[in-house]
Amino acid sequence: MCVGKFMDRHIYTVSSLTHEIKTLLETSFPRLWVEGEISNYKAHSSGHIYFTLKDENAQIRCAMWRFKAGELLFRLEDGLKVIVEADIQVYEKNGTYQLIVQQLQPAGIGALQLAFEQLKQRLRAEGLFDEAHKKPLPEFPERIGVITSPTGAAIRDIISVIHRRFPAMQIILYPVRVQGEGAAEEIVQAIKDFNECKAVDVLIVGRGGGSLEDLWAFNEEKVARAIYDSQIPIVSAVGHEIDFSISDFVADRRAATPTAAAEMVVPDRKELAGILTHYYEKITQTIQQQITNSRNELLSLKRSYAFRRPEDLIFQKIQRLDEIFRHMTMVTNHLLTLHQQNLYYLQQQLRHLNPLEILQRGYSICYKDGQVIKNVKQLNILDVVQVKLAKGQFLSQVQMLGEGQ
Repeated sequence: MCVGKFMDRHIYTVSSLTHEIKTLLETSFPRLWVEGEISNYKAHSSGHIYFTLKDENAQIRCAMWRFKAGELLFRLEDGLKVIVEADIQVYEKNGTYQLIVQQLQPAGIGALQLAFEQLKQRLRAEGLFDEAHKKPLPEFPERIGVITSPTGAAIRDIISVIHRRFPAMQIILYPVRVQGEGAAEEIVQAIKDFNECKAVDVLIVGRGGGSLEDLWAFNEEKVARAIYDSQIPIVSAVGHEIDFSISDFVADRRAATPTAAAEMVVPDRKELAGILTHYYEKITQTIQQQITNSRNELLSLKRSYAFRRPEDLIFQKIQRLDEIFRHMTMVTNHLLTLHQQNLYYLQQQLRHLNPLEILQRGYSICYKDGQVIKNVKQLNILDVVQVKLAKGQFLSQVQMLGEGQ
């Protein structure tokens, strides 16, 4: 009975029901645009990316296959608000639905502008914009390299300004595309080739003005790193004065326009001529003044007493020499007299201290075995002693010893 009740009903398997829902859902919704905030962002090693798109009340899973993800100009991250063009798809394995993203752009800001800001922040954090890495421009270059389009207004302006300011300056043009597909690669290769051949002293890299899309080749990371790695100083001249590119921040100098770049790298011949004329006049004036001063000094010496009566100076020096000689003689004689008197005084002192002088007054010296007897305790009865007088000496034998004093 119960079995009969189910016999007249259609029973779905899980797979068939999921397939029916998938067909119904995917055919009912054409490709659509959805706005939300990215969360749970994950980039798979296969190149596919997965994330959740959410708002205040709901969320939906999203997937973007590798060939579409590779077209993104900016980096996805959690918290980024975006608008996606996507197809609804049911993932039958777990019965969930998701969006397969075909296009993705930031909400409220253009994709190129966001990519520009993201790259600028990342390269600044790496130090590519630091002033410490920027090279000075040569003051007097001999050859200038220009990387730009051969048909654009930029190269005409650069050539015109350089020839006006310094007609003898050599210009080497490396023609490249400055917008569109492959432009960034050509610019990078041009910078590398110039660095390999080292044929120029400074490089101008740039183009005339345009939209952000037109200037995008100069916002590519590969171009920025090629400029940073260049051993040749680089002036970035991209667009008009209000335009800024990543190349401007990395380059050694930024010029507002290609014309300004040409003025920046090449000195003005007329200004140099004026500077040289000024220095020539200043040096000439200085030398003439030195000649005049030397001439006046020579005339003053010529009029001096020394040049009018040179023999008087000689006689005065001779007289002064005689005076010095007389003074030296007098001082020497005085010193000799003092030394002689001192010597006589010392001789008298030595004479009074001479023991022979004492013997002349009736004293004698008694020796025993060559030693002077100073105490009777040094003697014994019958000892033979030697007695020295002022004149002569004799031997004596001790007969009696008295008390020592």
